[in-house]
Order: sequence, then C-alpha cells, then structure tokens
Amino acid sequence: MKKTNSKEKGLETIKDDHVDSLKKSLQEAKSKIDKFQKQILKKFDKYVLGIALLPPKKEDKGKMDIFVLFDDSDSKKMNKLELRDKLFSISKSIAKEIDKDFIVEIALLSELRQDCYDSKWELTGLIGMGMILYDPNDLLAGIKTSEVHKNMVLKKFDKYIVSYVAAGSLFRGEKANDIDVYVIIDDTDVKKMPRLELKEKLRSIIIGQGFEAASITKVDKKFHVQVYILTDFWEGIKDANPVFFTFLRDGVPLYDRGVFMPWKLMLEMGRIKPSPEAIDMFMSTGEKILDSVSYRLREILEKDIYWAVLNPSQAALMLYGVNPPTPKETIGLMDEIFVKKEKILEKKYVDTLAKIRKWYKDMEHEKIKSISGKEIDELLKESEAYLKRIRKLFDEIEKKKEEEDVIQIYEASTKVMDDVLKLNNVKDKDIEKGLKKLTDKGELDKKLLTIFRDLVKAYEDYKKSKLSRAEIDKARKESRVFMRTLIDYIQYKRGSTLDRITVKVKYGKKIGEVIVFDKEAFVIEDSARKDRIGKGSVGKDGSINGIAKSSLEELEKYISKGNLPQNVFIRDGLFKSLKEIFGPKMEVLVGY
Repeated sequence: MKKTNSKEKGLETIKDDHVDSLKKSLQEAKSKIDKFQKQILKKFDKYVLGIALLPPKKEDKGKMDIFVLFDDSDSKKMNKLELRDKLFSISKSIAKEIDKDFIVEIALLSELRQDCYDSKWELTGLIGMGMILYDPNDLLAGIKTSEVHKNMVLKKFDKYIVSYVAAGSLFRGEKANDIDVYVIIDDTDVKKMPRLELKEKLRSIIIGQGFEAASITKVDKKFHVQVYILTDFWEGIKDANPVFFTFLRDGVPLYDRGVFMPWKLMLEMGRIKPSPEAIDMFMSTGEKILDSVSYRLREILEKDIYWAVLNPSQAALMLYGVNPPTPKETIGLMDEIFVKKEKILEKKYVDTLAKIRKWYKDMEHEKIKSISGKEIDELLKESEAYLKRIRKLFDEIEKKKEEEDVIQIYEASTKVMDDVLKLNNVKDKDIEKGLKKLTDKGELDKKLLTIFRDLVKAYEDYKKSKLSRAEIDKARKESRVFMRTLIDYIQYKRGSTLDRITVKVKYGKKIGEVIVFDKEAFVIEDSARKDRIGKGSVGKDGSINGIAKSSLEELEKYISKGNLPQNVFIRDGLFKSLKEIFGPKMEVLVGY
C-alpha cells in the first residue's frame, strides 16, 4: 500500500477547505438572489415579466448583475420615464439592503422592443448569455433560444441573412405555446444555383440549427423557424399576403441589415398597400372559400364519418367469420347476426349505422344538397358512441367464438392474409412466402410472420391431435392480434391507395375525379354530387376508352375486391382523355 506523507496530507486538507468555502459562497449567493427575487415579486407581483443573472462586466468583477424586466403595457398613471425611474429606484434599494455587491439593471418591455427597432441588441444578447431565474411567460426563454440560434445562423450564413425577426407574441409579454422566429435570406445576387434551391438548402440547415439551439438552452417550448427568400417576401407584400403583413406589423427584429425596419415604417405610414389585383383576388376568394367549406362539410360526412362507422362494422363481421360485405349488405348483416342471432348488440347502434348511410346516400342522390356544422357535430357524437360500442362488440365476438377450433382460426388468418397480398399485388401462392416478402420490405412488422408460422404449426399439430388446450388458447390470442393488425392495415392501405390513384380535375366551377385502376377507370363528373359516374377501360397509353354509365355501388364493390394499383402515372393518353371528358380548359389538381 502506498504511504501518504505529511506534505500530501496538508495539500489535501487545503483543497478540501477550498471546496467547502466555494460551496458555502455559492449557497450564500443563491440565498441572497432568492431573497431579492422574493421581495421584487412581492412588491410588483404581476408586473415582473422576468428576472435573470447577466454576465458580469469587466469593471464589475466579483459583483452580481441582476436584470429585471417589467411589463408597462397598461401603464397610464405616469409616463414611461417616470415609471422607469421609480421601478429602478425601488429595485436598487431592495438589492442594496440584501448585498452591496448586487448590481441591478431593469428594462420596460416597451424599451426592450424599441431597442430592437433601433438596432440595439446588446441587452437581448446579454439575456441570451445569462441565467434565467424567473420567467412566468417564457419570454426570457424565447429571447435566449432565439439569440443562440441567431448567432449560429449568422456565423454560418452572415452575408445571406437580411433579417432575423421574432414573432410579435414573443415580445408582447403574453403566455405563448411556441417560440416563432423568421429568417429572411437575400437571394438577389445568387447566380450559381436557382433561388428555390438556395432557399431549400439554407432552410434545412437553419431549421436544423433551430433544433440544436433549443437543445442547448433546454427550453421546454417548441421552437419554430420560418425561412423566406427576399424576392418571395417582397412579392408577398405586394400581393397583400396576410402572413407577411402581420409579420411586418408585429415582428421585432433581433438582427436587421436595414431592410425589415424600413418596410415596417412604410407599412405604419400607409405607404405599403395591396395592389388592385390583390384586392380583386381577396374579394373573389370569399365565395371560393365558402364553397370550399360547404364541400369540405360534405366530405366530412362522405369520406370520414360514413367510412369511420362502416369500416369497423365490416371488420366486426369479418372477425365473426363473414366474408367482406358490401356497404349495402353491412347494415342488414349487423342486425341479423349481432342483434337478432347472437343478441350481443343493441338495435339502436344498427339504427345509427343506417342513419349515417341514409345521410350519405341522400347527399349522393341530391335529396339533401348541403349539411350544416351542427348536423355534422350531432353525427360525429353518434359516431363516437357507435365506435365505442363496436370496440366492446369486438370483445364480445371474441368471447362468443372462444370455442372456435383452430381450423377456423387458420382459415380466417389465411383469408385476411390473402387480402393483404392481393392489396400489395403479391402473387405468391405460398402465403408464408408472400408475407415474408412484405416483412422483408418493411411493409409489415416481422412479428406478424412469426405469429403466422405459429398459427400454421398449431393447425398442423391440431390435425395430428398433438395440440393441448393451452396451445389452442395461445393460437386464439395470437390470431386476434394478427387479425386486428391486418384489418387495420387493410383499411389504412385501401384509404391511402385510393387517394394515390385518384386524379382530381377542376373544370369551370366543378371538381371532377377519375379513379384509375389497372384495367378500368371510374369517372365522377362532380365530386360534390357524385350522381353521375362512368366506367371505362384503360388503354396501354393510359387513355380511358368506352366510358359507360356506372354507379357508386359498382365503384364500392370494385374497391372491396382489392388489387388496387400503387400509383397513377399521368401519361399522354390519360391527359388527352381528361381533356376529352372535362374540356380543354380543365386543370389537374395536385395535393387538393
């Protein structure tokens, strides 16, 4: 064992004493700061927006610089200068009583904003480097994160950054859910790459730096960064874009190269006004928006509420052992099987399903031309109650089928797996091999392959009478997970695939739809009505030929068969057919 001499022991004692002394000093400092904070808050209560410990100045070495930010937004009894003097005098007096080495700095919220307007960012910079002690509305946290991010952005892209602006809510002293900042990039002298490419390259880096800044400051707020290029921003102002006008009116610059503030002052002077074209555009959008609202309300019923209650109903029937029924058959089967035969579902829930389908069909046939928000709310509440009951029904079906043998479990599992393979255009006759292809591609969880193999083994062992009661129960449990997962997958896949193979077209005031399958296509002349539907064959060049009268029922049956294509390619033939069907002035809508 190594011996310690007396000299080493002495050094260790001195070191321990130094650490203890340092800890004691820090505890005393913290106690004094807490005392100052408590007295300030007791005196001014709701007017204090933040308290922070700022980095000490060189000339004040060894002293603590405490900053207090006051809200003067509702100050009416005295002018700003008098208010500031009074607040500073009281704050300084409190600090002096606690510790003569305390240095107190204060600012009014209006002063802090004005400093930023005047390109004086020293105080916001110090807050960015300081330690936040009290921050009820997260104002100081917002400034700190923004300052850290701003410095990162300027260090990397100095010559491209025109302005770095905080959203108005950050400097209003209000409680905000998020921290929002805007960065404007100068693209006027860019020659080596397209402006859009420049924007996207810088945007991805700047937003990435935003995540890094939020991580550094550990602020528990979402930090949102919007990036604009200068030419787009100017166009937005000329076109009266409300986002840019609000940005100019309420934004506070944390960095500006003489662009943002002149625009802001011109806006306040009334020198920036919308163009006549922009005014006409905003006038015309009113009717379009109302039409769009009406259309979306219809869509809520037709594409959301209706399918939200129909799909789980079909899933319940499939879980019971019924082949996938058509929408029209579903209501009768729900009543016949679960209400009358099994007596595990109340009649009122089937009535809810029938009611929603009647709404759907009446709108389809134009018996009802519109639906109100109130009616949507009522249907939504009934739908939620219906889905809650259907979830319970799933459990009751499973209880009823506890005595179902492994053969039925195997057949049901292979049937739903067969539907999944058809949906993905996998043509393997060996279901296990087809499932492995989907799991290898990451389309399905690999656990499903393991479960399926277990079910196949259980089926084979059952036929040989080698399966115990416990293993049968295990097979039932695994099949439930398997079926539920794949039924959810089928519903999701069909819905997303249907969106991908639907081409929306605007012609005149109408919006039409063309749903393109591999060999056939359905043409809906008016999405809002869906009363005129045609069906034609798809040529090799994508063209639609021999369009004959069809119906929504025929389309639904076609979709329920599966074998949906993954994508639609708008080739020359399809584009020509769209013009022939909807007219030469038609427009193809993207992301509508």
